Amino acid sequence: MTSLRRYFGLEGGAPYTGARFEHLGGGGDRVEVADAVTAEDLVAVQMLSVTVPGWVSLDLLEGDLGQQMSRLLREMPRELDMAEAEAGELESGSAAEWAWDLLDAQHGVGWVTAGKLLARKRPRLVPVYDRVVRCVLGSPSSFWLDLHRALRANGRALQHELLDLRERAGIPETVSALRVCDVVLWMAHHEDHRPLRCPGHGTLSV
Repeated sequence: MTSLRRYFGLEGGAPYTGARFEHLGGGGDRVEVADAVTAEDLVAVQMLSVTVPGWVSLDLLEGDLGQQMSRLLREMPRELDMAEAEAGELESGSAAEWAWDLLDAQHGVGWVTAGKLLARKRPRLVPVYDRVVRCVLGSPSSFWLDLHRALRANGRALQHELLDLRERAGIPETVSALRVCDVVLWMAHHEDHRPLRCPGHGTLSV
């Protein structure tokens, strides 16, 4: 719990820049912008140490790519927790996977940035996921579905545990259970993460 509080600046020190990811500009899933990628979203992902290339950013804000993303986002429930979702919301053929594939296919984006941008737009449904967390978990073959099963197992025990941890740490309710999970795992391993030694290096299937 201490590392979680330290990440969000609740232990007396400065928060990590990632603590602003959810809240910058009021959040990426607020009603008025939930179905469109905004300039605030593009800045927010930089808080997690990734950058969307300039031409891709312009296409998301003003072009056909942004329109495609908006159509897919409208099919992704804004207030649905991953633990409450059916597998169909996340598996092959879902709007979430189509959106992830669309972003991942853009030159200079890749799977990490694609996932972080989706997590900004649907923080309760799509988890932040990067090489550090992948390393901790031993490169799962399908992270979204594996996490979905884990959250729903045993009467959603893990989901309840994450929400309880958030409350005990004094973290705002606007931080999703998925993000609590991400921060705990990331803080546990990031200082020891070495890409050439860790298994979380390479391609990804969400």
